[in-house]
Amino acid sequence: MEANNVLQIRKKLEGSIGKRVVLKANKGRNKTTIKEGILESAYPSLFVVKVSNQYDSVRRVSYTYSDVLTSTVEVTICDELEKIS
Repeated sequence: MEANNVLQIRKKLEGSIGKRVVLKANKGRNKTTIKEGILESAYPSLFVVKVSNQYDSVRRVSYTYSDVLTSTVEVTICDELEKIS
């Protein structure tokens, strides 16, 4: 899905709370991180993803909807295999 404004991105993510997502974040200088987790909550200006690692510790990462809009973060919803960018 090509989302062209923040409200479309927000509504799509709010409808996907509780689903498994894959995040690809651009950290700058050719550094990208790929994380898989569960979309935990969506707030008016950001969303939170619960990520587990191989050591069974849980972390939460948050990104803003404008990060998705500017392609700093790509979100793929695994249940629907739909990329939001």
